[in-house]
Amino acid sequence: MSLILARRLMGAFFMALMLVSTPLMAAEGGFFDENFGNLKEELANAKAEGKSGVFLFFEMEECPFCHKMKTTVFSQPEVRDYFRKHFRILSIDINGDVELVNFKGQNTTQKKFAFEEYRVRATPVMGFFDLEGNLVAKYTGPTKDAKEFMLLGEYVVSGAYKQPNMNFTVYKKSKGQ
Repeated sequence: MSLILARRLMGAFFMALMLVSTPLMAAEGGFFDENFGNLKEELANAKAEGKSGVFLFFEMEECPFCHKMKTTVFSQPEVRDYFRKHFRILSIDINGDVELVNFKGQNTTQKKFAFEEYRVRATPVMGFFDLEGNLVAKYTGPTKDAKEFMLLGEYVVSGAYKQPNMNFTVYKKSKGQ
């Protein structure tokens, strides 16, 4: 009798775990675009779709700040909608050995791309790339909240990053943040 009860409790536990984790996985999956590891093609797709560029989220699996961004910021519908409208959205595992093609069309791995090309050592790092594959804005660490992350997107979409001496901190202050 106790074995049956233990099995039922384990079953209930795993069912509860699935119910809790499924919305988080759906929210995360809903933010990032599906891709096949070819950043040069992603640029072409962004151009064809009339987007402002490509947004790369450099992360690693065990990063608590990356997890926070995924569950509290990227899961917000207004964030997802705004970023999907303006960017191709991709994730790069800074420890990943998965092969990819960089913006120049060269074969590399996620790890080499992150570390050697963009000097990413800590996570999260958010990189915004224009339609030519040039890094136009880089933000290290999690944003304070969804509002700040939206402001970061607007900073790039509006072209404010092109103005002399207009870094993101100055832009935030100009918007009363």
